[in-house]
Amino acid sequence: MADNHTIKEAGKCMECGASEVDGLSCYEMFQFLLVWEHNDPALYQLHFWLVSCYMIQHPSNFTKDGYQHLLHLFTGAYDHNWETDYILRKNREGILKRGKITNPLPNHKRKRIPRSWSMTIEDVYRGGEKNAITSIQKGRETIRRELS
Repeated sequence: MADNHTIKEAGKCMECGASEVDGLSCYEMFQFLLVWEHNDPALYQLHFWLVSCYMIQHPSNFTKDGYQHLLHLFTGAYDHNWETDYILRKNREGILKRGKITNPLPNHKRKRIPRSWSMTIEDVYRGGEKNAITSIQKGRETIRRELS
């Protein structure tokens, strides 16, 4: 699997700090979790949380305004226990107001700011498919706490 998304330094993602596991970068581990979701409807119910947790730790994927939108959506959803349909509606509304929120620069030209996170996609992946629901729930709680 070729990974053109993760820029590594000393075997770790420059943005989230995740180490390679099984020869996989954080982006490749994230892809595995997306496949796991399709094997388990209960896990798929956490899709927003899986994606937003990963993306929050990789701000180079967004414009500055787009990243702020993601943070606002994540904290609002977490703090107010929003249902998935409401989260998706709020996301669509925000994107319609802002326009394109993804970083238009090619991946290798994006500025990356290292940040140390106490839990990353590495931890969810290492926990395995059977523990993914619990790991994602723990991950969203950890990220929410670290955003405060």
